[in-house]
Order: sequence, then structure tokens, then C-alpha cells
Amino acid sequence: MPDAFVPVAALADLDPGTALDVVAGGIEIALVRDADGGVHALEDLCSHDEIALSDGDVEGCTIECWKHGSQFDLVTGRPLQLPAVRPVRVFPVRIDEGSGEILVDPTAAPAT
Repeated sequence: MPDAFVPVAALADLDPGTALDVVAGGIEIALVRDADGGVHALEDLCSHDEIALSDGDVEGCTIECWKHGSQFDLVTGRPLQLPAVRPVRVFPVRIDEGSGEILVDPTAAPAT
């Protein structure tokens, strides 16, 4: 089976506690680096009101939608704060240690 991971950004371009809007496989993805340096990839669309999560605030291992305050877990995509009740899709992430490139697999199954 072919490798589905595609390069989306350089690790140096993503500071801890920030998010970046990237596209992989035609899908808008919020690429997020938590305060501990972990990198996560979520669908860049709040499940409550179709707002870009990459414009939200990153705190700990969560991202908050700026419009209504819904918070999502960066690892599972599950909503942690209303008004959102549906999870957002998460994507596997790999870091190429040699180049510092962030790779995302956009073929991950949709959130349920």
C-alpha cells in the first residue's frame, strides 16, 4: 500500500501554541503545535458553525473556535465545550527528522 503522507509545512514554521491552515489532499487542515511541542492535524472547520479552527486559540492540548467558544481535543477531535457536540476529523502526523518537514495523512477516516 502506498504511503499516504504528504508534506504540508516545516516544523520551524509552526511555533508552540499556534495553528496554521494547510491543505493536504484537497482538505483544509488546521495544523496545530501544542505548548509541549506536539504537532496535531484536525479538519479546519468547527463542527458547530463552519469557522476555521486555525484562527482559534491553542491552550494545552485543545483548540478553541473564536466565534462561539467550542473547544476541541487536539488528539481525538472530540468537542470539550459547547456549543459543538460533534467531533472534528483528525489526521495522522509524522515529522521527518532529517528535513524537519511535517507530513499529514489526509486519507484518515471521517470523525464519527
